[in-house]
Amino acid sequence: MSSAAEPPLLLDTHYWIWFQFGITEQVPQRLRLAIQQAASAGALLLSVISVWELGLLEAKGRIELNSPCEEWVRDALATPGLALVPLTPEIAIDSTRLTQSFHGDPADRIIVATAKRMRARLLTRDQKMLECARAAGIAVV
Repeated sequence: MSSAAEPPLLLDTHYWIWFQFGITEQVPQRLRLAIQQAASAGALLLSVISVWELGLLEAKGRIELNSPCEEWVRDALATPGLALVPLTPEIAIDSTRLTQSFHGDPADRIIVATAKRMRARLLTRDQKMLECARAAGIAVV
């Protein structure tokens, strides 16, 4: 008898970066395990807006990559089990329909809307994103 598969797992930008750099002190063991299980199942997701956020962080000098940004992203997106979720019209519209109390950061709104549209669990430390996700019925890790 097989058990039901876990829903996909959507990483927020910081978890994606920490995961790619192997910064384990930022990611508790149970979350590393959840990421590894999702990747093994081919159910680890990343919103395309996270690529934009990474590029912005790198351009502002807030993060240093070990290769040119486009090359780093290409290599990171080749991680087995990781799928890039494009920004669709539905996700864009969903991002404008989140709770009124959620802040206006478009990247955070798109990540939460992506989790909702993909029926994915959301992995983030951002308390505002967690509150909004819970209010929208999105599972959080």
